[in-house]
Amino acid sequence: MDSRVSELFGGCCRPGGGPAVGGTLKARGAGGGSSCGGPKGKKKNGRNRGSKANNPPYLPPEAEDGNIEYKLKLVNPSQYRFEHLVTQMKWRLQEGRGEAVYQIGVEDNGLLVGLAEEEMRASLKTLHRMAEKVGADITVLREREVDYDSDTPRKITEVLVRKVPDNQQFLDLRVAVLGNVDSGKSTLLGVLTQGELDNGRGRARLNLFRHLHEIQSGRTSSISFEILGFNSKGEVVNYSDSRTAEEICESSSKMITFIDLAGHHKYLHTTIFGLTSYCPDCALLLVSANTGIAGTTREHLGLALALKVPFFIVVSKVDLCAKTTVERTVRQLERVLKQPGCHKVPMLVTSEDDAVTAAQQFAQSPNITPIFTLSSVSGESLDLLKVFLNILPPLTNSKEQEELMQQLTEFQVDEIYTVPEVGTVVGGTLSSGICREGDQLVVGPTDDGCFLELRVCSIQRNRSACRVLRAGQAATLALGDFDRSLLRKGMVMVSPEMNPTICSVFEAEIVLLFHATTFRRGFQVTVHVGNVRQTAVVEKIHAKLLINCYEGRLQSP
Repeated sequence: MDSRVSELFGGCCRPGGGPAVGGTLKARGAGGGSSCGGPKGKKKNGRNRGSKANNPPYLPPEAEDGNIEYKLKLVNPSQYRFEHLVTQMKWRLQEGRGEAVYQIGVEDNGLLVGLAEEEMRASLKTLHRMAEKVGADITVLREREVDYDSDTPRKITEVLVRKVPDNQQFLDLRVAVLGNVDSGKSTLLGVLTQGELDNGRGRARLNLFRHLHEIQSGRTSSISFEILGFNSKGEVVNYSDSRTAEEICESSSKMITFIDLAGHHKYLHTTIFGLTSYCPDCALLLVSANTGIAGTTREHLGLALALKVPFFIVVSKVDLCAKTTVERTVRQLERVLKQPGCHKVPMLVTSEDDAVTAAQQFAQSPNITPIFTLSSVSGESLDLLKVFLNILPPLTNSKEQEELMQQLTEFQVDEIYTVPEVGTVVGGTLSSGICREGDQLVVGPTDDGCFLELRVCSIQRNRSACRVLRAGQAATLALGDFDRSLLRKGMVMVSPEMNPTICSVFEAEIVLLFHATTFRRGFQVTVHVGNVRQTAVVEKIHAKLLINCYEGRLQSP
């Protein structure tokens, strides 16, 4: 994090802009106001400004793209100016896929000028009028005093603008949950989505399990999904009596879809499939405070790094440990994150102010890794994780989304069901294009390499009816009386104009990290490509200095 940005948000950085002691970015709470690393200022009117730098801090210059807007002030704009501001807000909301962040009291070049109390109140009133015009709500995230050349206190205010949902196009972020077995993944998701703390014996996780043996053993062996909805004001909408998934979707402006993955080593192939098939926006790596980095934690961390999935870390079960044990686990994580293979910058979150900063930095820099320490039994620091998830912006910009939507339709088939009075239903993710009710697609490849024609009868997202599915969204598609026996996981449904073809021989460059036996010709491997999980046989190996290439032939399913 840049030292000037840290100074703005209450962090303490070294003069050169490097990380704080130990390399961990740790922002102070709202009470912090001093900055480290600048010459001491002069006294004005008997007031000591010794902790401030001579030059006022500033943010990076405002970017034309993205959902962050700088405004010096919004006091009594003319009608023409107001309409221009509303149009500008629509653009920022579009860039953020339904949400934007306004920095009031900041010039376009990032200079933190600040506003007096009366001007700030008038600016927030104008911002509220603008939000009403576009059908959005505003939430003040935080306020900061700045030391600009003025005798009166001046503040900057950071405001979240979120659009009220319409046409079921709420902002949807997918978060894969990784971690070693018994680290508390399912329990944490149960507490987050149901609003009730765990009793210390796993009561909160029971509703997440899909099979009897999971309930009996307490260990997840399959992939399950849980949703956490936030309304336009940033409030969690899950917590009410008998709240169904349909009601949560209808009242949510932002939806967090958690993908609960298995932690046991024998289910590692299921975890890999969840990471490659469901295309998560980011990952939550859960580490138990009392055991530290153990079991499959390193493997899950390596998978997230190899697949370039941004991740943040949650240290759970802090209620079972002494404070020194929790600190030791955090230090252990910091050492691993700083290793050459990771090159991450850990950021310990200890206050609500830190959580807001962590969400913004996490989206802007792939190297920032927030670390939360919490308990699902006592509820300690659980609200900080909710603040982080509420503020976390989409990690893909609108331009990339538009480019994907302009491509031909391609839907990955991950699940297959038979629903009474509906027929065959497939679940998966639309990787490109747009899918509508009534679209004619082809599905395959079958065992003989063919693609079969079918029709999309209806679409559901999070168990709610939906007429249009856009690239990057997960949904279930009803196919009517299409023969289920012709379908299998790993197939794709594509537009007929794509003229899909298949291949059984391919070349790949691999890096062999470690292996228990000799990797040689004739060796059988499992290939994970998107939603495809297929065995292959190594036919040729072309040795290189650091990277081995091999030719593989796919085996019959």
